[in-house]
Amino acid sequence: MTRSLITLIALAALALPVSAQAQSRDTDTKTVNIVGTAPVMCFAGTLSGTGSYDLGVLIDTTSGQLRSDLSAPAQVLVGSFCTGRSTITVSATPLEAQNFTATPPSGFARRVDYTATASGWTVTPASYQTAAASNTAATQSRPTSFSGDVTVAISGFATTGGQNLRLVADGDYRGLVTVTIAAVN
Repeated sequence: MTRSLITLIALAALALPVSAQAQSRDTDTKTVNIVGTAPVMCFAGTLSGTGSYDLGVLIDTTSGQLRSDLSAPAQVLVGSFCTGRSTITVSATPLEAQNFTATPPSGFARRVDYTATASGWTVTPASYQTAAASNTAATQSRPTSFSGDVTVAISGFATTGGQNLRLVADGDYRGLVTVTIAAVN
């Protein structure tokens, strides 16, 4: 072989690793992280029905005392959700005469107490009694996210001050039930 052919082969052999190295540097990979957040968010749902409890006539028109058969169909908060840990709290105000605001005469009352419950969010329903001094069951906790309906009910009606009291005449007795669903950090 000639010297120039040997030199050419040697140069080609030296060039192969350089060429292979050059090709591996033609491609490089980088990674780009993707980050995002999903904040805790709660929605108490959409109230089904009329959004009020219409109890009608509160008294037995024979005795003048609170009807023992008072009842109201439950209201439902449809599509309630919370994306993380949460609490549900129910609170209520007694049914109270709106026009007769004076102290009622002996033997009469102007308020009706009851129990309000919110069930479906937690195993134990949140419960609030308007006559109670404290309502430890009014707030219930949920450790995980949840989506579903919450049923709000009222029951256990009693004249404030004793069951033998009669309600004063008033065409407008009003009370209020409030349900709050809140995220817990």
